[in-house]
Amino acid sequence: HVHPVESGGGLVQAGESLRLSCTASERAFNSNGMGWFSQPPGKGRDLVAALTWSGDNTYYEESVKGRFIISRNSVQNTVYLQMNNLKSEDTAVYYCAALSHREDGDVWMQIETPDAWGQGTLVTVSS
Repeated sequence: HVHPVESGGGLVQAGESLRLSCTASERAFNSNGMGWFSQPPGKGRDLVAALTWSGDNTYYEESVKGRFIISRNSVQNTVYLQMNNLKSEDTAVYYCAALSHREDGDVWMQIETPDAWGQGTLVTVSS
């Protein structure tokens, strides 16, 4: 197993855009999706966007709906997060991780493994 590798973060001004990328060398056992998590300074890590590898299901946290778009390249095991109209409150380290999605109840669960988390990529939005 290899940690997922995130990239694409940086320093931008409010209203600008960034595109994050995450590549996993292989899919985690029992995983049928991937998600992007944000961890603002001094706070916990929360799921902000997710999708199944099939593309049939997506999830967006309320504060990013209409601004962030999650997409994937299933062949390359790569997931993207297009972040538009960035706000200062989007400032955080962004991580991707494997998820399990259950249609019954539309439940997303993070797959806990020793290599579940990468280094993350820092997004800083100045106002």
